[in-house]
Amino acid sequence: MEQQPIIEKIKKLLALANSSNEHEAALAASHAQRLLSEHNLAMADIEATHKPDKADKVETSVSKTLPKWIRHLSCGVSTAFDCQAIHHPATGKMTFIGVGADVQIAAYTFTYLDLTVRKLCSTYMKQHVDPTIANRHRELMRHSYYLGAVTTITGRLREQKIVTPVTTGALVLVKEGLIRQAMSEIGKLRTMRSRRSYISSDAYAKGQSDGGQVGIHLGITGVSSQKNIGS
Repeated sequence: MEQQPIIEKIKKLLALANSSNEHEAALAASHAQRLLSEHNLAMADIEATHKPDKADKVETSVSKTLPKWIRHLSCGVSTAFDCQAIHHPATGKMTFIGVGADVQIAAYTFTYLDLTVRKLCSTYMKQHVDPTIANRHRELMRHSYYLGAVTTITGRLREQKIVTPVTTGALVLVKEGLIRQAMSEIGKLRTMRSRRSYISSDAYAKGQSDGGQVGIHLGITGVSSQKNIGS
């Protein structure tokens, strides 16, 4: 009973996390996550008194043709936050589908990681890749770096989910059902298959190393401390 006021506050924040105002939604989701942590509460404690009745959608801009590393990143992020990600080639949009704060956090985490990995890759290319080499070799190294970084980041997201599940108990099936229903309303979806990639082992290894230093919560909380990684 002592925690009931906190639970009610978190419920209100989760409701705001569905706001059409992206900034307001992100702040609300972030504050809800912080309160859960501070008061040692799990989503199961909140969900016990609030059963969702629909899935939500958040749209973000990507390219019309997705490179392999972006497909892997979107899959890793959506899985980590119990969501699904759908790419729309005709419009260059990515739709994240999930329940409550999950989908807001997934979309913002994806956007943040996309931007961060691109910046890291740009720095790597300037510092370690000879600008006079053939373009195909430069692109091979760029592609290899991206894949290495995303492999590490998505692996860390999987480990984080094992330690701190986003959804617990019977609500797992409820969320999955609501997400399937929302996806069916979109229409027929096309499955993309990844082709085997040739990589530069040095660039891939550097991407893996740098991916281990990325704060995977930065896009949500705005906190840059290394100790937040995987927390």
